[in-house]
Amino acid sequence: MTCPALPDECQTMIDVRAGVDATDRELVALLARRFGYMRAAARIKPDRGAVRDELRKAAVVAAVRSEAERLGAPADAIAVLWDHLVEASIAYEYAEWDLIRP
Repeated sequence: MTCPALPDECQTMIDVRAGVDATDRELVALLARRFGYMRAAARIKPDRGAVRDELRKAAVVAAVRSEAERLGAPADAIAVLWDHLVEASIAYEYAEWDLIRP
């Protein structure tokens, strides 16, 4: 399988869609790894109350916003996505915490 064209190299919608599909596969793999870290956090944190950390959440979203701005990406949209991602991660971590501590 050949690598898809980079966005500025796309000449057709077939190129664009191939790039989007490849990027989606990469994103899913990265998200799977990120959620693996949530499993690790659930295993490591001794107290269920430590799962939600609003200061950490704010720092993560701010860092992502800053990185999006640096890359010229839509920072507001990415910050909203990350807020949802972090909330889903927290819910997942709670579920994992409860699963390993019946």
